Amino acid sequence: MYTAENWPIGANMLSFGSRTSDGTPTLEASSSVWASQLRQVKELGVDQVDPTDAWLPMAKLSDERVEEFRRVLDGEGMSLSSISMTRNSVVDVENGEQNVADALRFIELAPSFDVSVVNTGFMQATTEAQNKAIWFWLEDGHVDDPALRDLAIERIRTLGDAAKAQGIQVSLEMYEDTYVGTADDAVGFVTDVDHEAVGLNPDIGNLVRLHREVEPWQDMFEKVLPHSNFWHIKNYTRDVDPATGAYSSAPMPLKYGYINYRQVIRRALELGFTGAFCCEHYGSDSLAVIAENVHYIRQILTSALDETGV
Repeated sequence: MYTAENWPIGANMLSFGSRTSDGTPTLEASSSVWASQLRQVKELGVDQVDPTDAWLPMAKLSDERVEEFRRVLDGEGMSLSSISMTRNSVVDVENGEQNVADALRFIELAPSFDVSVVNTGFMQATTEAQNKAIWFWLEDGHVDDPALRDLAIERIRTLGDAAKAQGIQVSLEMYEDTYVGTADDAVGFVTDVDHEAVGLNPDIGNLVRLHREVEPWQDMFEKVLPHSNFWHIKNYTRDVDPATGAYSSAPMPLKYGYINYRQVIRRALELGFTGAFCCEHYGSDSLAVIAENVHYIRQILTSALDETGV
């Protein structure tokens, strides 16, 4: 069991983007660029990151560059909490097979970085309308094809087999209009996958930000937490005007938003959750908010674990 001090809680590196200021893909950037960006996280008191493939697609690094990245992490006194794939669905019509190969590469690499979970999901590239919106979730995006659900189950089982062989887990990120887009759909899908190395990422922040009706967050978490093995964690305001039906939402630090994460994290621990956290945030100084969220989670864990004597 982890303690509050060593529980893996990483900062998502998405705020740095996939290219440097001169347009160079992060994948091709010098190790000094990686070090500089990691150092910004370290200076905020956070020593773990999730190198989402939207920042640094490790699966596409050569073996030599993987070792270069490892040296950078060691040099900055940092480690990985988890590894996440972003918008690279294993049933993408054009790129699904390549995305499976990349996921298998992540699973292969994870143990050597002491990472116990690789996160994936079924969300796909944002549309032009989403890219133009002030917040991408205000426009409709990809919707999963029911006809591909069986293939999705088959490919996730393949990842589960590979993960089990490596002694790690695969987690499926909840995201609207995908096979795991509601609490009921997520539980149904992971139940149909029926693999001991596959669980859910209860990223319900992805849902409460939507300008549409969604199930109460308390009910969603109660359904999915028993199946959860990793957690992309973020918060939003959420409001609806019953007179007009107008919705509003905006990103917020964990302790200020619509979801009561002190309550939810405690409930997760009661249900046996032992997974890593990856803190995310959109807008403003995302990195500073993420750092605040990391410290907030550790305080909740300290309080909850002290009470249980774990």
